[in-house]
Amino acid sequence: MEVFKYPQKEDWSELLKRPVMDLENLKQKVNHIIVNVKTLGDQTLIEFAKHYDKAELESLEVSEEEWESASSKVSLRLKEAIETARSNIEKFHRSQKPIETMIETTPGVWCWRKAVPIEKVGLYIPGGTAPLLSTFLMLGVPAQIAGCKEIVVCTPPNREGKVDPTILYIAKILGIQKVYKAGGAQAIAAMAYGTETIPAVHKIFGPGNRYVTMAKQLVSLDGVGIDLPAGPSEVAVIADRTANPKFIATDLLSQAEHGADSQVLLVLTDEGLIDQVQEAIEQQLQTLPRARTARQALDNSKIFLVKDTQEAIELSNAYAPEHLIIITENGDALAEKVINAGSVFIGPWTPEAAGDYASGPNHTLPTNGYAFSYSGVSLESFIKVISFQKISEAGLRQLGRTIMELAQAEGLEAHKRAVSIRLETMFAMNSTATKEKEANNG
Repeated sequence: MEVFKYPQKEDWSELLKRPVMDLENLKQKVNHIIVNVKTLGDQTLIEFAKHYDKAELESLEVSEEEWESASSKVSLRLKEAIETARSNIEKFHRSQKPIETMIETTPGVWCWRKAVPIEKVGLYIPGGTAPLLSTFLMLGVPAQIAGCKEIVVCTPPNREGKVDPTILYIAKILGIQKVYKAGGAQAIAAMAYGTETIPAVHKIFGPGNRYVTMAKQLVSLDGVGIDLPAGPSEVAVIADRTANPKFIATDLLSQAEHGADSQVLLVLTDEGLIDQVQEAIEQQLQTLPRARTARQALDNSKIFLVKDTQEAIELSNAYAPEHLIIITENGDALAEKVINAGSVFIGPWTPEAAGDYASGPNHTLPTNGYAFSYSGVSLESFIKVISFQKISEAGLRQLGRTIMELAQAEGLEAHKRAVSIRLETMFAMNSTATKEKEANNG
């Protein structure tokens, strides 16, 4: 990791730049995949599974035998862990249900909102050698709570052409039946446009590599919703003299092992920790199964030494990390100053891994600086909020002049007439009613 001691603020922007990718070349490759899926459907997905996943598929659907045998292939200890994680994720996301209230903005003018689930959602679960069962829980649980009518899941098959049994076990406990063998950008295209087997959806969720991320961005141009532009994983750690260098090393490596294009940032206020953390990283790498991947990610990563925790949090906010870990003496107070981050982890006993798996908050978060403007996935991501309004005669009489004045100022005569004609009709009806009443009384 490259070390920068007391960098000047005017240099932060340059120092905090993420690794640059050739997006135009990537865009062309992904667009080619999308066109093939739109044109040839299932055939393209089966051919891509053979090429990329080394899997010979006869069908994209999960076989009955796979469904039936899934539960028996998952250990009891793993089932218990899944249930604990599912329970915590459900508790946290159920608390996010919107409260609907009716507001009378003007006498006789009532306005309210109603939350409705997105009818058809697609969940992309990265798989292959390391199926991300935690991602399935993070996406499947809120989709279920929201009440989405159709939940479609795509995940890459293994070399035997099967879906990991743990993924199928989770699907069964969540009541999700539509699971398909498709990975990469082609899976995103399949859920966006539909194939002979895979239904088209209205919104797609799930992390993935740069091909998956680009595919999500491209299909969104055709009106398909996406959760957020989540790319390579990243973490920033802020630490002071009270931090344990071994803890810091594990937190950095837990992100670095995700992929060679991941990035980690360490922001320190104690110079002595620089060597201690690097030594701890090297020691842990010796026994880390994904050490080669982690080392490649560390080549893109940096250590910053700053004068105090205030400058540390300013540097972090300028970076807008996907994950931010704060291991300092004043961790709670420092966390209050966070304005740009996907998710924050406070204190020495709060590893980012807890958020990845089981504490409750969603781990599908904005990366690559999108935390400046995006939130992570939540229950609200799976619902739409529709506004309603109802106006009485008295309400339109009171608000009508305001509407007409604003419409006239914008030069939109039809808007003005939409009110004026109603008011004229109202006046005529009232006049007629008054005359009839007078005649009856006479």
